[in-house]
Amino acid sequence: MKKIFKGLQQIENWTIIITFAIMVIACFIQVVNRNIFKIPVTGFEEAAKYAMIYMVMLGTEMGLRDGTQVSVTAVVDKLHGTARKAVQVIAKVIVIGFSAFLLSESWAMVLKQIQIGQLSPGLRMPMAVPYAAMPIAFALITVIQIYYLIRIFVPEKKDDSQGGEQA
Repeated sequence: MKKIFKGLQQIENWTIIITFAIMVIACFIQVVNRNIFKIPVTGFEEAAKYAMIYMVMLGTEMGLRDGTQVSVTAVVDKLHGTARKAVQVIAKVIVIGFSAFLLSESWAMVLKQIQIGQLSPGLRMPMAVPYAAMPIAFALITVIQIYYLIRIFVPEKKDDSQGGEQA
């Protein structure tokens, strides 16, 4: 199970790297084109926006997974034992429920976009592509938060292969 989540994390990291590169290149080309060449080319700004949407949505999942999202921990930090675990479980259940609801709603929105067949104005790509960032991110959030909820009750076993033999 840990290998699956490591693989997902690698895919997520590379997707963010690629979308960041697309955003930077698209913005650079747009600025150079506007100030030097003055050729009426559409789509660069749109590509940068859609890349940023994917980065933000996947970054949200990364922040939740790593615990780097802004949160108020003053109360949780003072709790110990069962009370702390109960608050952590409640928080995970709320996040899972919220992300599962948003997954459902965003998936319906993507399906509606596919049905309508709306195209983006500059790139002429189906609008379902940028909208798909939401169900992808919320699916990842839901699955990974369920995994971390399970880990609260069943901690992972330590890998003995790294430390050698025990005396």
